Amino acid sequence: MQPEATLLREIDHRFADFICRIATRPADGLREAALALSCAVGQGHTCLDLAEAFPGGWSELRAEELLASGTVGMPGEKAPLILDGEGRLYLYRCWKYERDLAELLMKKAGLELEVDEVLLADGITRLFGPRRDGDTDWQRVAAAAAVRSGVSVISGGPGTGKTSTVSRIMALLLEQGGEMPVRIALAAPTGKAAARLRESIRGAKERLAVPGEVRDRIPDDVMTLHRLLGVIPGSSRFRHNAANLLPHDVVIVDEASMVALPLMAKLVAAMAVPSRLILLGDRDQLASVEAGAVLGDICDTGRVHRFSTSFRRFAAEVAGEGLIPGDTDPHPAPLADAVVILRKNYRFGSDSGIGRLSRLVNEGDGEGALALLRGAGSSGVRWRETPSVEALPKALEQRVINGYRHYLEQDDPAAALAAFDRFRILSALRDGRYGVDGLNHAVERILSAARLIDGERRWYLGRPVMITVNDYSVRLFNGDVGIALPDSEAVGGLAVFFPSPEGGIRKLSPLRLPPHETAFAMTVHKSQGSEFDAVLLVMPPFEAPVLTRELLYTGISRARTEVELWCGEDIFRRAVSRRIERRSGLRDALWDESRGGDGA
Repeated sequence: MQPEATLLREIDHRFADFICRIATRPADGLREAALALSCAVGQGHTCLDLAEAFPGGWSELRAEELLASGTVGMPGEKAPLILDGEGRLYLYRCWKYERDLAELLMKKAGLELEVDEVLLADGITRLFGPRRDGDTDWQRVAAAAAVRSGVSVISGGPGTGKTSTVSRIMALLLEQGGEMPVRIALAAPTGKAAARLRESIRGAKERLAVPGEVRDRIPDDVMTLHRLLGVIPGSSRFRHNAANLLPHDVVIVDEASMVALPLMAKLVAAMAVPSRLILLGDRDQLASVEAGAVLGDICDTGRVHRFSTSFRRFAAEVAGEGLIPGDTDPHPAPLADAVVILRKNYRFGSDSGIGRLSRLVNEGDGEGALALLRGAGSSGVRWRETPSVEALPKALEQRVINGYRHYLEQDDPAAALAAFDRFRILSALRDGRYGVDGLNHAVERILSAARLIDGERRWYLGRPVMITVNDYSVRLFNGDVGIALPDSEAVGGLAVFFPSPEGGIRKLSPLRLPPHETAFAMTVHKSQGSEFDAVLLVMPPFEAPVLTRELLYTGISRARTEVELWCGEDIFRRAVSRRIERRSGLRDALWDESRGGDGA
């Protein structure tokens, strides 16, 4: 549908005016199409479906007029806007990112990599244990897929064992390489996610049943994707690209749901075709803040696909797994064997309220989720209606003091950062009393009244801050969290301490920080890649477009042991029933053979 006036930004109007100004011929609907496209891209879509955006008001004749305007081209042409054969209108750069990414992923998926099946079968038995009767062990299947294919995706919620699985996969790949070096790169979209993956890999590899020389070769240095690709200061380009490929045989990316289309396209373009790409992530989480829903498109979320006959045979022989019964697709899509969903949760037992609640929300069962929330004794889950604006400060008071007192009593930076991650307030919104701005102000007033912070100062001891932009000069990135603590070497006696991407702690003067904000409360979007012992998830008592199933699922699943949800029943029902649908052509290009090879 056409965007509401309230959704349109000044940049959308300026873009539409520019497109009309450079047109060589007038075209009916050009301005409204450009306006709607700019708005759609701002909301995370990579394209605009003209028939959907203008129901009953678009025709082939108007499409022909767009193509004759001099500003709109067909796939393969160079023009500011691209209109594909399915009636999707793109910015040229978005169309090219989609086309290039689809083509490169299809090439990788079509690779026939040499595998020593006897060695692989022995390695899987040794690393995953003997085959047990019962349900399919999807971790074993994921290992078989990752070794066999040039691209593989291991998707699953928190606690399904993605990191432990990929640790074993690295060992299997090193064993397959024999005496030849296998160069493996580990990466994540944010510094926080990189630090979590590093700690998980270090712990997991010590428990692997492999010779010491293999264990020693398993890397645990995790980089941000920007560091891996090599940022060129003052530019959006990277040192590694199609003309200067990454020197790695395997690239593993954690938290892949957070990776936007442009960055994923640039990563894959910088990889040699014979190299392996392994993506880890939760396909059901919120997509990236920027354009696209790449992991969901690659996983073909919402559709059922069947493994090929050859992969069923391969999995049975090397992993001992008879895959789920069903007809074999005689013409499987190239990615059909590359995507494996981990189903068993090792963190949340059958009595875990967090596990049950997140599963019900993810399945769209709002009534079942509400029944669980209303019931007494659900382990780790609490619920209440969102308090009124007047009652909000009082409702927050004890929860805030209990949640944040411990980290504020720490002097050691590492201890303070670890304690701060035990509790976090998450919100669906940025602005307003129920958004992170209002909640952060409320938390500061509560802690100041309790004399746990000096709320009269901007830079008080214990102030937590989140970086909001990437700043390569000081190696701080969007989403990094630090805490202001005493430092005898700093001017003013205070520095801000951050976890270092290489491990350990680093500090900076508050004056050197890039743009940042107080971080007692953070948006659910910003919480991706993080986990906390306890979470307070605050939903507003009114409708908002951002309240969706994916947002609820992501917020709930950030909690390890306890989640408290503040939300009205009607708001909850509507949010669970509403799914995020980002418009793109990537899914069709990867999964629908009828789309052909135009990649859009």
